[in-house]
Amino acid sequence: MEAYIPRLKNEYKTNITNKLKEIFSYKNVMQVPRLQKIVLNKGVGGAVADKKLIDYAVDELTQIAGQKAIVTYSKKDIANFKLRKGMPIGAKVTLRKERMYEFLDRLITASLPRVRDFNGVNDKGFDRRGNYNLGIKEQIIFPEINIDKINKISGMDITFVTSANTDKEAKALLSELGLPFKKEKK
Repeated sequence: MEAYIPRLKNEYKTNITNKLKEIFSYKNVMQVPRLQKIVLNKGVGGAVADKKLIDYAVDELTQIAGQKAIVTYSKKDIANFKLRKGMPIGAKVTLRKERMYEFLDRLITASLPRVRDFNGVNDKGFDRRGNYNLGIKEQIIFPEINIDKINKISGMDITFVTSANTDKEAKALLSELGLPFKKEKK
């Protein structure tokens, strides 16, 4: 039995590496940037008052990612927010390898087209180190989420960590993988 390889991973190995090697004239295939991990992060501000919101956030992220999400805790006290060190304030999940490519495929083909008035993701989310951050306003764009069972519409952050050294290389990589960036107006 042959091992399963996600569609985007296969596409990356067969076509994208060669395209990027030509574009940036790398001498070696190992210089071609690659996607290392995708991190889904959801801050739950109301968790200070209601602890159940954390459980909902963990369940939603687990459904979306297909991997168990973990609770994130505050690192310091902030009196204005009634926050104490060690209180649960969010949830996150880190995807790597096959699950990462599967999630990216679902995000591009099923979830992003469900965003209202969608005309591409903003290309201003790069951090000058080759990583890209994408904010999503509603978790209901994911087909895994049952709209009838959610208690509150909330957003999340998706971080794409690449091995690219520059934003230009990272944008080329993510564009080749299929992330629909906004077209620049002429």
